[in-house]
Amino acid sequence: MDFRIFTEPQQGATYDQLLAVAKRAEALGFDAFFRSDHYLAMNADGLPGPTDAWLTLAGLARETSTIRLGTLVTSATFRHPGPLAISVAQVDQMSGGRVEFGLGAGWFEAEHTAYGIPFPGLGERFDRLTEQLEIITGLWQTPVGSTFDHAGKFYTVQDSPALPKPTQERVPVIVGGMGRNRTPELAARFATEFNIPFQSLDAVAGQYARVREVCGQVGRDADDLTYSVALVLCCGRTEDELARRAAAIGREVDELRENGAAGTPDEVVAKIEAYRALGATRVYLQVLDLDDLDHLDLVAAEVVPNVGG
Repeated sequence: MDFRIFTEPQQGATYDQLLAVAKRAEALGFDAFFRSDHYLAMNADGLPGPTDAWLTLAGLARETSTIRLGTLVTSATFRHPGPLAISVAQVDQMSGGRVEFGLGAGWFEAEHTAYGIPFPGLGERFDRLTEQLEIITGLWQTPVGSTFDHAGKFYTVQDSPALPKPTQERVPVIVGGMGRNRTPELAARFATEFNIPFQSLDAVAGQYARVREVCGQVGRDADDLTYSVALVLCCGRTEDELARRAAAIGREVDELRENGAAGTPDEVVAKIEAYRALGATRVYLQVLDLDDLDHLDLVAAEVVPNVGG
């Protein structure tokens, strides 16, 4: 099982806080540091304000050395596909080939209106996501010296030199969510990883089965995909420590125990094992209190070594 730390900086974070979490996660041996890509806080004041996902990852690329870096997930509504392909490729170069790229359709209308970003209907957002995946992966896969073209409904690319190239031969692409039809189809076509965030065991089992079914329909080996989940983290050695951590993120202990990776270390291990039994081989632990680095220490010491044996 891969263990990844997943942050939500739009809730209120500085670059220095994110850097401290990334460095501690790297020192503790976590597989990756990921962040959301949002521009507006949810049920919080969000002070001191949002940080840009790819600017953050560019900085972290130069200030870390081994931990993988990525978004869960970038919204296709935020950026044009050509410049986004350039940004991600450059951050991959800056990191020495440690970037992973999550891309989704976008869903949070309020952040779009707050910062002047168009927010089309759901069908158009998925159409744009599809074209962006076609263009971005097409640009990266075009041989040096050749050009790339795309004639789509929303984006036209003509005679692109398709530069720069990422350091990695293939940047891992993450697609996820609970969409019944288009999400599994996009995962089967483009993804190296399929992720489901914050869902029950039954929901995850059903969606994994659907993705595997679609892979079979398009002739792709379903085992080529990495299957992952994201769970909010709240772990404590004692009930008092657990309650303190839950209060710090504005959540109730009982609710977290039901819906997240929460409780004592043994309880967190058991929850992760339950998802592992469904086929998940990677877990994103959503860390909401970015100043509580001891939380990471506890999980690294008493959870990670006890999953899978």
